[in-house]
Amino acid sequence: MNVKDVAELTRLPAKTIRYYEEIGLVSPARSENGYRVYAARDMHRLGFLARARSLGFSLEDCRTLLSLYDDQDRSSAEVRTLAKDHILEIDHKLSELRAMRLTLTRLVDACHGDSRPDCPIIDTLAAPEPSSKQGGGGG
Repeated sequence: MNVKDVAELTRLPAKTIRYYEEIGLVSPARSENGYRVYAARDMHRLGFLARARSLGFSLEDCRTLLSLYDDQDRSSAEVRTLAKDHILEIDHKLSELRAMRLTLTRLVDACHGDSRPDCPIIDTLAAPEPSSKQGGGGG
């Protein structure tokens, strides 16, 4: 099967499939003329990657998950730990998103949204970042 067919079946862009090959996540065979030839195993790995990526796993996490999938002597505890760590990352991102939403909601509520030019949203975006170092030097 060629990359176009695989892209249609896996619903992954051909560019993504080629990138996964480039970084060693899949290794399709090559025909005599150099074209990629995807076997059932490659299709399965691409489906695995698509599902893992849809859950937000990083490419390195996907590499680890594929390695664990290939390892018949793996411990499910390793997989569980990886998934639990990912949940913690998701929780952290959700917390950051809630904080962003709260800040934006406050700014929108403070903005009159009328014909006047003064706008707390613009003022906040234009304000310099607070310095993380107080008092100048240190040494």
